[in-house]
Amino acid sequence: MSDLALPLDHAPEDLDAAVCARLGIGADALERVIVVRRGNDARRKNAIKLVYTLDLVLKDEAQVLAAHHGDQHVRPTPDTSYKFVTHAPADYAGPRPVVIGAGPCGLLAALVLAQMGFRPIIVERGKAVRERTKDTWGLWRRSVLDSESNVQFGEGGAGTFSDGKLYSRIKDSRHLGRKVLTEFVKAGAPDDILTEAHPHIGTFRLVTMVMSMRETIEQLGGEYRFGTRVDDFEIAQSEDGERRITGLHLSNGEFLPASHVIMAVGHSARDTFEVLHDRGVHIEAKPFAIGVRIEHPQSWIDTARYGDNAGNKILGAAAYSIAHKASNGRTVYSFCMCPGGRVVAAASEPGRVVTNGMSQYSRAEFNANSGLVVDIDPEKDYPGDPLAGVAFQRKFEELAFKAGGENYKAPGQKLGDFLADRPSTDFGEVMPSYQPGVHLTELKQCLPDFVVDAIREALPVFGRQVPGYDHPDVVMTGVETRTSSPVRITRGRDLQSLNTRGLYPAGEGAGYAGGILSAAVDGIRVAEALALELVPAGSESSNRQ
Repeated sequence: MSDLALPLDHAPEDLDAAVCARLGIGADALERVIVVRRGNDARRKNAIKLVYTLDLVLKDEAQVLAAHHGDQHVRPTPDTSYKFVTHAPADYAGPRPVVIGAGPCGLLAALVLAQMGFRPIIVERGKAVRERTKDTWGLWRRSVLDSESNVQFGEGGAGTFSDGKLYSRIKDSRHLGRKVLTEFVKAGAPDDILTEAHPHIGTFRLVTMVMSMRETIEQLGGEYRFGTRVDDFEIAQSEDGERRITGLHLSNGEFLPASHVIMAVGHSARDTFEVLHDRGVHIEAKPFAIGVRIEHPQSWIDTARYGDNAGNKILGAAAYSIAHKASNGRTVYSFCMCPGGRVVAAASEPGRVVTNGMSQYSRAEFNANSGLVVDIDPEKDYPGDPLAGVAFQRKFEELAFKAGGENYKAPGQKLGDFLADRPSTDFGEVMPSYQPGVHLTELKQCLPDFVVDAIREALPVFGRQVPGYDHPDVVMTGVETRTSSPVRITRGRDLQSLNTRGLYPAGEGAGYAGGILSAAVDGIRVAEALALELVPAGSESSNRQ
């Protein structure tokens, strides 16, 4: 049963009563109620309702389903269990698949391959998550950037230092997202990610969870190689022109033979994109967005969204999602909204400043933050070169580094000053959370003119939608450039590179996902495609378990 709404303050026993009333059955006909998903409807902020999706066990299920035939909210419970597409035989001696990158995409790809018996090798340029966390704090606390171990690179990927959002708008008819969430819970994530409509984990829990999943992969025969970057790709070409991956040249000088490689490198592996392009792998430019991080006290957002119910423990910290089509044709929108979190330094290259958002599971910090970004069009903004988007990002990250004082502080400006086209000189009611610090200046120094114009137009509009959003003391910091990959490593229907067999582009870096859950789901899909190349479903080998 879906879309069952009850008052925010309803008693536990009200749920069973509401189910019986909705179905027209007596209490003795209902044997069990299982909450599958719980969200809230806050359109009327002083009359907020909780909205449930439920699995029900009934004495006479067939009779109830027949009585509600045609009701889209009362249906047979779908089978959301995961089914492996194939298995390696116990004596499998074929190629070991290689997964490049240990972010959400690479992690789930490696896990599923290991569970199917293929003993994957995971190559990760950054460090294991504990050591990587120390390096990340080095930038935040001491302004020291490690270009190989930071917010973008290392075990867990960029999602480790984020809000840990686990929801997505992808089509998921096979319920692969459920597989991802179930594996996360097995690894130590809270059980409520299986039921909340907008689940999240938070950075600290992600760290321990990633470690647990690595242990599982290793127990199943997988092998990790941390601190190892792929510097080049060996690609052979047959007489009939077919190109195939044959191996990887690693940063430690080793050549790793490989015929089946999953590219799960994330959206910031710019040097890898360049090498792939040089080797003739098909790459195309892809849209992304650029802008700033904007911070408000979380209490302002809670009140704007929940009214008198602000602070309710069931509702938690409020979020928002807003968008505006500006008169210059650009769309301005919120991105990666982090309730009760902080803005973080997310640079991965020296001499450049990048911002991102992060929060813990509790979402209990003082400020809310979100990306406030404007869409970028490759054909209009950087035509002609598949890698021009990378150059575009770098240009404005370098300008932000300069505007911030060339010490990894972020350039910042109060919203009122931004609208008035004057530099900020002091903070007001809102203090920024970004470390290693914010240097007040003018953000127009490090943003394209069309982005400045579009954001200036959108801010008053957003202030009418979310009261307090355009308060003059709200702080904006720049720049937000890593909204998504600026390239797509194009693949065919078999999920292999469009022109290089054995190479499986995957996840956010390849341009096929956006966020933890969609990247992890794409990792599973690509792992399945690769496994079926090695051991086709229904073959004698796949059935010999």
